[in-house]
Amino acid sequence: MILVDSSVWIDYFRGSQTPEVDRLEALLGVEPLLVGDLVLAEVLQGFTTDRDFNQARGHMAAFQIIDIVGQDIAIQAAKHFRTLRQRGVTVCKTVDTLIATRCIQDDIALLYSDRDFDPFVRYLGLRSALHES
Repeated sequence: MILVDSSVWIDYFRGSQTPEVDRLEALLGVEPLLVGDLVLAEVLQGFTTDRDFNQARGHMAAFQIIDIVGQDIAIQAAKHFRTLRQRGVTVCKTVDTLIATRCIQDDIALLYSDRDFDPFVRYLGLRSALHES
């Protein structure tokens, strides 16, 4: 299973050509993909027209939507944040910490283009789905 971050979905819906979008397109219909509830909110809030919002919502509803946060994930995310801070890494977005933690806890690979996730890969065992087969 692979969870696709909002950073990739946003580029996908914009029609951007990036290695991460190419990977997403290669995975569509081949690999089971997950959409986190927080990712869904981040992606959908960016659409300015009802038409685009509804079209994207329908497209993303085709994938399994999972809850990212619960008490256990929230506590572990705080621990991860503190661990990274002790290593001199500042994570800018709490949402990214929660997404990374959920993926680490459940051994879900993450397809992302937001470099805020790199320290989670480097120090905490997050699996990047960019090059996984």
